[in-house]
Amino acid sequence: MLKFLAGASALALAVSPAAAQTATPASGTDPQRPAISPDGATPASGADVIVTANPFGTETPTIVAKVNRDAILKTGGDSISDALAGVPGISDTSFAPGANRPIIRGQDAARVRVLENGASSSDVSDVGPDHGIPVDPLSAQSIEVVRGAATLRYGSQAIGGVVNIINNRVPSVLPTRPFNAEASGSFGTVNNAGEGTLLADGRAGNIALHADGFYRYTDDYDTPLGTQQNSFFRGHGETGGATVFFGPDNKSRVGAAIEQYNSRYGIPSDDTYLKLRQTKYVERSSFDLGEGLLRSLNVDASYANYRHTENEPDGTVDTTFRNKEFDGRGELLFGPLGAIQNSAVGVEIQHRNFSAVGEDASYLFPTKTDTQAGYLFTDTPVGDAFHLQVAGRVEHIRVTGTPASDVPTRRNYTPLSGSIGALYDFSGAVKLGATFSSTGRAPLITELFARGGHDGPNTFETGDPTLKIERSNSLEGTLRVTRDRLRFEGSLYSSWFSNYIYGDLTGRTCDDDGNCVVGDANELRELNYRQQGAWFRGVEADAHYAVFKRDETRVELHGLADYTRATFDHDRGNVPRIPPYRVGGGLDLVSRRLDAGAMFTHAGRQNEYGAFDTRTPGYNQLTAQATLRPFASHPGIELAVVGQNLTDDVQRNAAALNKDSVVLPGRNVRFVLRVATF
Repeated sequence: MLKFLAGASALALAVSPAAAQTATPASGTDPQRPAISPDGATPASGADVIVTANPFGTETPTIVAKVNRDAILKTGGDSISDALAGVPGISDTSFAPGANRPIIRGQDAARVRVLENGASSSDVSDVGPDHGIPVDPLSAQSIEVVRGAATLRYGSQAIGGVVNIINNRVPSVLPTRPFNAEASGSFGTVNNAGEGTLLADGRAGNIALHADGFYRYTDDYDTPLGTQQNSFFRGHGETGGATVFFGPDNKSRVGAAIEQYNSRYGIPSDDTYLKLRQTKYVERSSFDLGEGLLRSLNVDASYANYRHTENEPDGTVDTTFRNKEFDGRGELLFGPLGAIQNSAVGVEIQHRNFSAVGEDASYLFPTKTDTQAGYLFTDTPVGDAFHLQVAGRVEHIRVTGTPASDVPTRRNYTPLSGSIGALYDFSGAVKLGATFSSTGRAPLITELFARGGHDGPNTFETGDPTLKIERSNSLEGTLRVTRDRLRFEGSLYSSWFSNYIYGDLTGRTCDDDGNCVVGDANELRELNYRQQGAWFRGVEADAHYAVFKRDETRVELHGLADYTRATFDHDRGNVPRIPPYRVGGGLDLVSRRLDAGAMFTHAGRQNEYGAFDTRTPGYNQLTAQATLRPFASHPGIELAVVGQNLTDDVQRNAAALNKDSVVLPGRNVRFVLRVATF
């Protein structure tokens, strides 16, 4: 606790307080206080503005999930995935507290694109599960999750979905007040976690200013079986940004920000630790073009210089990973064009240089990836109740690297993707959606060029430079019901993959020189990248029912469920590392001065595991929270107590490569203080 207080005090002196931008609430709630459930998820309603799914802010046939800032602060955790724990269809790799990447409908690193305000996170978390994402949840105002065909604006690496972290680091709105600020701090018992964040927005004439900073310190966490060794996390970051507004009604803007992220975290299944550092430069601009055919032009770009070192306990550096990446996109929005109400044409350019130096350098030699893409997105009503969306994308991807053959290799791919979706509104109370998409994905650099041992996940990986484009043909149906006291969102989906790329465990183990034998004699498990047909299908549901409503007080029942099944075509074997089903329910109280709730979730036993993997037991998760606003005249002051895994159940993640040696955190009680000006 003293470490937390000292760190938070130092941060308060070093960083100007950062922006308090209230998150978008669920419909029917006070916009200053978004209602949340103890699981941390807020379903996106028709009243929400969802910026990720399409550029016009209208509803999509596929369902978009949104987690607001209240939920992020109360959920805690070291990663973006922790903040998404209560969203149906979302799980995580949970490899380490500092390296926990989202999984969407069983799809992981190569198929889930993590973005910050629509731009690449520019890291190497897709290269190895022990590599972290350099965006801390404490800096986010909200997080949006897009699944299905609405991901086409973001490229072939988003074939499984998009996770977009929304923040105000480059202000997009000119504040009406000269200054807004928020400070928060928390302490968690399971790992002596101390967290602090400061955010501030200001205005000087037609210039919007922003600054934010965070600090996080945790020890090794406790589990029902004892302390999980080497599970600590340390992190801090600072950002400053500004935007100039101009033109009629200040509708045009040009802004930029500099972001710094630093972390140090242990790998629980090993004795090594990682030190990560990223400096990122971001530009975001929007130019108002009037009310004619051409409406606006948006231009966003980022350049990131990323590095992390993998270190022995004595500090000796084994390997240094570097990634220098540019990501730029331009999007032109059109007004009505014949029968089409809204349309957008966009281009995206990416250039990525990856390299590794040291002991694990043989795992993946330096690579270069160049991507040029163009896309079209249309959104139009057809009559009063029918809504149609059509999208298409073409990419050209050139990848160079050196596979295990030691012959420098260049591969070129041109994946084509398209989707069509429809949403039918039955008088606003019931909405039915249907979407068909065909999406192509080029192989990732590890899938093509991996060629050696990687100590983090303890694997000896071999890529295949002859891999073809992976293609997914998907059908999805959705149902939304908003009727008086009931809110329900559900999805049913099926995706047929041709040339599905996966990491295949062979049952052999290898040493660092690539000498492999059958059995467990060596430390590194042999994993080869292969491709074949696969079938993913599943269901997701999220429901809220208000059993009591009066004025600003509401008591609500909440239930959720999700299930993904994934099998290969030819031998009907199981796709490896697929999360099990989940089902849960709870009760929430929302009022002016007090919010409270509890949620019980059961994760099933995973018996349908991949070759040379193991069965994963099911577990239960009980969470609860209470938030008090003690001062009616100062609603920005909040005190919260949040309980996680209150039954202290032994939990292992079926999707984690290191699940047999790593147990997830045990019982945790978090105490949160938040002070905001609004």
